[in-house]
Amino acid sequence: MMKLALFAGDGIGIEVTKEAVKVLKYLLDLNSINYEIEEGLVGGASYDAYGKPLTDETLKIAKDSDAVIFGAVGGTKWEPLPIELRPEKALLGLRYELDLYANLRPAKVYDDLIDASPLKKNIVGGTDMLIVRELTGGIYFGQPRGVEDLPDGSKKGFNTLVYTTKEIERIAKIAFDISMKRRKKVLSVDKANVLESTELWRNVVANVSKSYPEVELSNMYVDNCSMQLIKQPTSFDVIVTTNLFGDILSDEASMASGSIGMLPSASLNGKKGMYEPIHGSAPDIAGQNKANPLATILSVAMMLRYSFDEDNLADYIEKSVENVIKNGYRTPDIYSGAAGLKLVGTSQMGEAVLSELKNAVHV
Repeated sequence: MMKLALFAGDGIGIEVTKEAVKVLKYLLDLNSINYEIEEGLVGGASYDAYGKPLTDETLKIAKDSDAVIFGAVGGTKWEPLPIELRPEKALLGLRYELDLYANLRPAKVYDDLIDASPLKKNIVGGTDMLIVRELTGGIYFGQPRGVEDLPDGSKKGFNTLVYTTKEIERIAKIAFDISMKRRKKVLSVDKANVLESTELWRNVVANVSKSYPEVELSNMYVDNCSMQLIKQPTSFDVIVTTNLFGDILSDEASMASGSIGMLPSASLNGKKGMYEPIHGSAPDIAGQNKANPLATILSVAMMLRYSFDEDNLADYIEKSVENVIKNGYRTPDIYSGAAGLKLVGTSQMGEAVLSELKNAVHV
């Protein structure tokens, strides 16, 4: 029995998760896999209903599940709220409470989507990287933090960047394990020349690498990495980095693929995982049937692969997405206007994937 939590959240999260769940249910029903999906409110929707972005009841649903399907949270409506009540606290709270310390963010360029990338074809063609981001430590969770008054009447804001050996070791092991199934190359990204916490990061990753003699380890400062991601994205395989750096670099890497709407993610603690697109709630297009659901659909494929070892089912979804792109279906974020392309909405894109999936599993 697969016990799943579904937290659609705010904005386009509601639309994209609907399409992803449609695809998932078809596959599970076809293969006679028993499942249970329990929904809960998070983010702004939860604040509107209960006065807090993440309730104890919703957190219990997540803890009792095998995996969480997550949409997106946030929007201009809730920006005036105190920071502790903002929708994003739901996402951070789930990551922390479930100890989802490993965030996997693949960035792959499909041949038929090269024109959607703002980068030149000869630069992005063949890009296939995976960013492994530490997710429960670093400056997002370090203490002390806050804003305090100064004697002169001004204010001071402060956050603490802190990492322990254990935190670094466990995320590094994830990166090296994954690299063994890929091209056996790991790049550790830090700022060890000025930040002592990431000097420790570099040293611990190097020590972990001794257990993986087949894997080539290299190091790069985050500023240089941000440049190289644009200059030569095909040179990267597995990137392992801190919470803050991973957040920024993965969004940058999304531009190689043409749209942030194409990038799925998995946040893991062993088999337990939360799966979500890396895009936000996009309130400017919410409810307009314009959002790209492919990142969420691909996130469901990652869920089948990493939480349930259903590699074949994950392969079916990923191949169906690739075929839909090859057949010219495009949501507005990846539509170039070129001849032969079909501009479609969120629901039509979901139906196109489902149609391809039906053809694939009956071959």
